[in-house]
Amino acid sequence: MPNKPTFSIVTCTWNSAATLADTLASVQSQTCQDFEHIFVDGGSTDATLDMIAAYPGNKRVLRDVGGGISRAMNQGIEAASGDIIAHLHSDDYYNGPGVLATVKRAFEQASLAGKPVDWVYGNIQILKDGKMVPPYAMPAFSYRAFVSGRSSIPHPAVFVRKSAFERVGVFDETLKYAMDIDLWLRLGATAQPAMIDQPLTVFRDHAGSVSSSNRLKARQEEFNVRRRHMDKAPLAFGIYCLRYLKRLHGLQAAQAVPTQ
Repeated sequence: MPNKPTFSIVTCTWNSAATLADTLASVQSQTCQDFEHIFVDGGSTDATLDMIAAYPGNKRVLRDVGGGISRAMNQGIEAASGDIIAHLHSDDYYNGPGVLATVKRAFEQASLAGKPVDWVYGNIQILKDGKMVPPYAMPAFSYRAFVSGRSSIPHPAVFVRKSAFERVGVFDETLKYAMDIDLWLRLGATAQPAMIDQPLTVFRDHAGSVSSSNRLKARQEEFNVRRRHMDKAPLAFGIYCLRYLKRLHGLQAAQAVPTQ
């Protein structure tokens, strides 16, 4: 019986042919090849499935998975056999061939130091309108800093042990926008992550991105998610509320239609 891979990379697809090639190439180029690649497809009718069929290596394909992105990600987690799971969507790609090796080393170094971690995250490089946006500064992680909104955890650059999902649960399938924040709040309350202060993943910010469209609804859902967990750090949540109101007013003003 073959050994289980270190990494399970989950890529959710749906008519992703326009961007999937970059995703596949970035995974294929990794110097660490100790991974399986799981594709969760929502019923693509373009060339997506043909591209995946031609993609070499250790892969699995789950077809016609409906029910939204949270369910698709959870299906990938359930199918994963690796110790460490990453979600790399078909819009995104790894920022160089050494990403998996760097992440594996971070897990190993934490264990050697006697402080093993259940999750590791890094920064992202944002690709917008064909140009790379400089990565945001990454303050050191603390649960209170994350609750208050002073630090962020970019989902495309997060790597989580499967055992941690088994302990705290998976993505909330009732959520459309803030399912990752909900999970980080659950996970961060029980396990300190290791942070890699460099861009691990390139994230495409475009009009079709769920996180880019419907920004107002996304902010409102994020507020409701954070309110669920306010009892763990009430003062930090109060600071977040002030930030939320400021951002909400800004979004509302930007979306307001000027009167003629």
